[in-house]
Amino acid sequence: MEEATSSYQAALTPDAALYLADRGIGPAEAATSRLGVVADPLPGHSRYHGMLAIPYLAHDGHPLTIRFRCLEDHNHRDHGHGKYNTLPGDPPRMYGVDSIHEAGDEIHLIEGELDRVIARKIGWHATAAPGAEMFFARHRRMFAGFSRVWVWGEPDDAGAQFMAKVCRALRSAKGVRLYAGDMTETYMAGGAQALYDIYEKERSK
Repeated sequence: MEEATSSYQAALTPDAALYLADRGIGPAEAATSRLGVVADPLPGHSRYHGMLAIPYLAHDGHPLTIRFRCLEDHNHRDHGHGKYNTLPGDPPRMYGVDSIHEAGDEIHLIEGELDRVIARKIGWHATAAPGAEMFFARHRRMFAGFSRVWVWGEPDDAGAQFMAKVCRALRSAKGVRLYAGDMTETYMAGGAQALYDIYEKERSK
């Protein structure tokens, strides 16, 4: 997995860098998260050729797995893949587990890997589920030591269900509702301050 992550990170293309920049992710954040592109697929990765590679890093920085995001603007299913793609047989994981080890009493839980990159960019310790349905009971023990888990829900039914599911599972969880898009869209529209304002509003309740 380290060989694949290093190879793909070194092959980050200008188009992929522009895609990330349009979502608020600059070279520093891309490098820290070891984002890359599948330019020369390793065995078993040929179907992900040209996709953005998003490695899931352990708390010590070594890659545990990789998910792949198609960068083409087309109907993904018609081309035999999803918008996001997981390696066959790989169990759903939390993205950004280094924050579990580095955070203090509070942590943020978000839906989506690239949104988590934005949360870290603005100074928050955060982890992310790879989808609204991807928080499971076995993940609860990861958050057992926190006095507050801020659960960010996107402004749709899936986001509301994500918040409700986590808040039922964790007594320390509190939902934070986004209203102007997901975390990345909110950041791109109003900068870090837009997210700080939402967070402080919830803290003051």
